[in-house]
Amino acid sequence: MRRALPLAALLLGGCVGEQSALAPLGVEATEVGLLFTVVTAICLAVLVIVTAFVLVAAGPSSRLRSLLRRERAILIGGVAFPVVVLTGFLVYGLAVLEAGSARAARAEGPEIAITGKQWWWRVVYTDAEGRRVESANELRLPVGRRVEVALSTDDVIHSFWLPRLAGKLDMIPGRTLRLTLEATEAGIGRGQCAEYCGGAHAFMSFYAIAMPEAEFDAWMRAEAEPARAPESEAAQRGKAVFDASGCGACHAVRGTAAEGTIGPDLTYVGGRMSLAAATLPNDAASFARWIRDSQHLKPENLMPPFRQLSEAELADLALYLEGLK
Repeated sequence: MRRALPLAALLLGGCVGEQSALAPLGVEATEVGLLFTVVTAICLAVLVIVTAFVLVAAGPSSRLRSLLRRERAILIGGVAFPVVVLTGFLVYGLAVLEAGSARAARAEGPEIAITGKQWWWRVVYTDAEGRRVESANELRLPVGRRVEVALSTDDVIHSFWLPRLAGKLDMIPGRTLRLTLEATEAGIGRGQCAEYCGGAHAFMSFYAIAMPEAEFDAWMRAEAEPARAPESEAAQRGKAVFDASGCGACHAVRGTAAEGTIGPDLTYVGGRMSLAAATLPNDAASFARWIRDSQHLKPENLMPPFRQLSEAELADLALYLEGLK
């Protein structure tokens, strides 16, 4: 018993947290949780009924066993009952989750497009005025507003899974699939690619932040602005290192000469919750580790190691990137 209690506590710990489907932040996740509860209850009831029939069949009463052998009992218990239960599951599931375009038709915006890449996520917002804001490895949503997310992939099959807000949806090359999300309260959820997509698949995660509407709208306005010029001398030196090292060939920093599209947009990278698709915390030390040898942290990613930078140059560059927020 003493050993069982810590194990039970460990298992129950998986029912809460930033990546638990049992701690919903949104409408669809709440409905999935309700569907899970109802289906589990019905399955337990079916298990009890079937177990009772097995006990009767193995019991001493020949009269009850003879009733189970009749053709009517077999048709009812073996054909009609499963058909009714499974059909009920299907109809109930479709009704609860509003299958088809019913939910998407009521989306309010902004338009959000997420592209899966090996091994990170490109996130692009387009507001009602047509302004385009690009981010990476982080999804922000306004609480109480239904938002449609367009999911696609540039390479292999990925799977978008955000347990606290929605179910899982595959991202298939050549197709754009749509998922409607509606956060019901402010909070943070962690998502994950749920389809094996290559060597660094386990390091392809992201964060979703549900924000009050006014706060989200203010964030969108701020994100649409070009990056601020660095103020400190160290950050200014870091920007010079960024420019001289050719970082702008792969990354964009709006308002500067950096207009690359191969890697994540870095305009406000310092304000994100994590680095390298939730692989590292967001601070100057992590920037330095990633720039120095990203292949050690996430093998086979497209960014080459920059070991040619001196310690002083690396520190200045990391400070510049940390300040982009």
